[in-house]
Amino acid sequence: QVELVESGGGAVQIGGSLNLSCAASEYIPNSCMGWFRQTPGNEREGVAGLRSDGTLTIADSVKGRFTISRDNAQNTLYLQMNSPKPEDSAMYYCGLGQFRGWSCRDKDGIEYWGKGALVTVSS
Repeated sequence: QVELVESGGGAVQIGGSLNLSCAASEYIPNSCMGWFRQTPGNEREGVAGLRSDGTLTIADSVKGRFTISRDNAQNTLYLQMNSPKPEDSAMYYCGLGQFRGWSCRDKDGIEYWGKGALVTVSS
């Protein structure tokens, strides 16, 4: 059982920046790690995903503002959030799954989830 622990959530102002981290208890080769977010009453959506070979996918809504990166040696995933908007407010979850040909932003491919980190963007 892989454990994922997110950190770095909190309150941020519009135009500010925030960096989320996700530490995995072990490394899984040929895997996808991604950031997903969810607001009350809505489905969890993929924000950005990164395969262990470096293949990246990022949602249009955050492209140019958010950056995903992965330190395979440290089993850690990051999400740098720049110029966040109020609509970026959500619970952010880290997810990990064995890559089987699906998009790393597809929540249906995720096998392990973190408990989430709340991000609130305000003016």
